[in-house]
Amino acid sequence: MKVFFLLCLLALGDAKPYQPINVMDFLRNYDIMMGDADDDDDNNIDDDDDDDDDEDEDCPAGCQCWPRVVQCSDQGLISVPEKIPEDTVMIDLQNNDITEIKEDDFKGLNTIYALFLINNKISKIHPKAFKNMDRLRLLYLSYNLLTEIPANLPRNILELRFHENRIARIKRDAFRGLRSLNVLELGANPLANSGIEPGAFDGMSTLYVGIAEAKLTAVPKDLPSSITELSLDYNKIAKIEVEDFIRYKNLQRLGLGFNQIKSVENGSFISIPNIREIHLDNNRLKKVPPGLSSLRYLQVIYLHVNKISSVGVNDFCPAQPSAKKNLYTGISLFANPVKYWNIQPATFRCVTGRRGVQLGNFRK
Repeated sequence: MKVFFLLCLLALGDAKPYQPINVMDFLRNYDIMMGDADDDDDNNIDDDDDDDDDEDEDCPAGCQCWPRVVQCSDQGLISVPEKIPEDTVMIDLQNNDITEIKEDDFKGLNTIYALFLINNKISKIHPKAFKNMDRLRLLYLSYNLLTEIPANLPRNILELRFHENRIARIKRDAFRGLRSLNVLELGANPLANSGIEPGAFDGMSTLYVGIAEAKLTAVPKDLPSSITELSLDYNKIAKIEVEDFIRYKNLQRLGLGFNQIKSVENGSFISIPNIREIHLDNNRLKKVPPGLSSLRYLQVIYLHVNKISSVGVNDFCPAQPSAKKNLYTGISLFANPVKYWNIQPATFRCVTGRRGVQLGNFRK
């Protein structure tokens, strides 16, 4: 389980145009996770099955079916099809014209592990649509027309994706009871700081939260305290303050690229001592953010495309040689007005090698 979600997290990045999900890849990961269960060769999707005709009889019209998988993508469907086999584990309904999820659309489908509804026209989901779907772990609703988080989401769900909808407000207790949720993607929604009600994320133990391409003007301060990765790229954040990360002590990767950040208050990063990677590229910084040299585990810092005109000898590395510090594998400073020949060589004494530093290429 942990390996599977590590792969999911590694695949996460800046938002990209819609690309279809390969359901079979997910099924293979599912098989790996369930390897100690009662699955046998008869359930393998790659096996030849003499009963293919019988399987087709139980398959929704216009769809393709394999043992445990129903694939109905790109069919121009306006509603969830009927006759979905009750033992289905994964349903692929990507790239259709479905506008609504009704109460009984998934009735009796209690073994579903993954439901892909990406790139439809869904604006309404019945409050009981996911009733009794206790085994649902992956729910992908990106690229739809939703204006709010669906009610009564399955409590054991592990991954939720709402990228590029019309969600402008997250109500209090919107994710109540989702204590197992690891990945929450909310990017490319018209979500401002004022749209996040206090208590919206209470009780969650989420590892990844993505709110890139939104309307945030500051770092949200009420996200789950458990997060290890936070993506806030492509927003309108203007500055970083000391209290911004006090709640997020477990943070390891921070994305703040493509904002409007002009300053970082001294001490802002003290609260995230385990941080490994910080993206502050494409902002308006005039100097290297203070406090980087005290971050023992920081290995990657992106500062390219800013307005940094000078770099101090201790901006990245501890002044005391005895201080413990992991070596940097990447420091990017290109597309800044800093004259690289004025930077002292000792500035990068805690970098793995010359290839770990990127300078130059500044254009007015």
